[in-house]
Amino acid sequence: MAPQDRKILWADDEIDLLKSHILLLESKGYKVTSVSNGNDAVACAAREKYDVVLLDESMPGLGGLATLEAIKEHDPSVPVVLVTKNEAESLMDEAIGRRIDDYLIKPVRPTQIFLALKRLLESDRLQEGQRARDYVAELARLRAESAGGLDWRGWVDLYARSAQWDVELDQVDDEGLKQAHADQRRELNVEFGRYVEANYEAWLGGGDGPPLSTAVVERWVAPHLRAKRRVYFIVVDCMRLDQWLTVEPLVREFFDVAAGYHVSILPTATPYSRNAIFSGLYPEAIQRMHPEFWHEGAGDERSKNRYERQLLDLLLRRLSVELASPHKYIKIYNAEEANNVRRNIVTFQQIPLVALVFNFLDMLTHGRSESDLLRELAPDESAFRSVMRSWFLHSSLFDALKWMAKQDCVVVVTTDHGAVLSRRSALVYGNRETSTNLRFKFGSNLVCDPKHAVHVKDPARFRLPADQGNKHYIIAKEDFYFVYPTNFHEYENKYRGSFQHGGISLEEMILPTVTLTPRG
Repeated sequence: MAPQDRKILWADDEIDLLKSHILLLESKGYKVTSVSNGNDAVACAAREKYDVVLLDESMPGLGGLATLEAIKEHDPSVPVVLVTKNEAESLMDEAIGRRIDDYLIKPVRPTQIFLALKRLLESDRLQEGQRARDYVAELARLRAESAGGLDWRGWVDLYARSAQWDVELDQVDDEGLKQAHADQRRELNVEFGRYVEANYEAWLGGGDGPPLSTAVVERWVAPHLRAKRRVYFIVVDCMRLDQWLTVEPLVREFFDVAAGYHVSILPTATPYSRNAIFSGLYPEAIQRMHPEFWHEGAGDERSKNRYERQLLDLLLRRLSVELASPHKYIKIYNAEEANNVRRNIVTFQQIPLVALVFNFLDMLTHGRSESDLLRELAPDESAFRSVMRSWFLHSSLFDALKWMAKQDCVVVVTTDHGAVLSRRSALVYGNRETSTNLRFKFGSNLVCDPKHAVHVKDPARFRLPADQGNKHYIIAKEDFYFVYPTNFHEYENKYRGSFQHGGISLEEMILPTVTLTPRG
């Protein structure tokens, strides 16, 4: 809406002395209705819809705050600016409590009034325009950087910026920009897939590489334990970086936030990446050293990560971390377990290490593939971020964090893997014993197009178990998902547009590992 369409109601018992202010506003295109008392202001607001109301606080008769209350009762959404000579903090508190939108101290210059109106009426449009200009510049930088060849640090930095733009562009009503961003992400994932394919084995061999899943506890948790700090270690299963950035502002109200990142091992799936976090070992080593704790082919998803508490025990011993009392490990799958956390959290106070695993996002991700209702609720990545934020606000996780913010502790929040919006099908061939996952598979006699996936014929190269003869893995690239030739079109349509994980993409591999220190 242009300024000439904006209607302003201004109530001040000295309105005749404010002609220069009104003339400036009218010269900028605003239509100003001026009155000299609160009763007239209330009557005008009842008759006509105004975009902003300017109120003098100290009018005789019906004062500014009483007028504010009457106007808000009639139209709760109208922005109101209180203009006053009174600088008392108690008045400011009362005005804010009564839903004031801005507060100006007399004497006010004409330009102050104009800027206050501009801030209230045009800030969204101006911010959106600036975001669009900033993103166009950032898009050029992202393209230049990715074309120049990046090391792992460059990829982490580039994706962190790109994920922040995921969140920023949620506030922009420009489908063209959003499409450009999505196209750019697809291009980046092509380059990132090539980079991972060329360098992943070197990372596993101890070359210059990013901190992987196996390093999370040693790098982010153990140092605090050695310093005798109490640590709450929180793993939110299947949380992408952009999803964390969506809720981080809520967390910043209670904590100082130190950002960090790690890269998931492959496949980017819970049995591999989360077991690697809690054990500090690659899957091949878990299967070899602790076969009783490795159940790769188990049908029940929970049984594949049933022994994380025991693996964490063994890891702390290997790291020579001594705790004054045993650590606590809690996995939250459902509402009952979430409520148990709410009820019992005060009992965690003296425990040196509490590990909490929250599975809601992973269940939502998988459930969305099977439920039309969930697809309607979260049809795209932006909507999924919104759903995640809504869940977080009312979750036992946020309740726990707010309680932790009052303790003398350190909180480390991370995830085991992300997920990618799968748009393209990739034909795959395998026998009946092949695993059922859509972004990775293991078994014998696997065949796929190398353009769509990395084919790991020697599992030892990727530190994966080779516990069966002729065992291969295939790991999808970019946004591909695997479909067998039998009933190909049925399953292609069913899973197109679903969130999946297990493969190679920025969204699945580059993950937040955040250290929170209570502000109090």
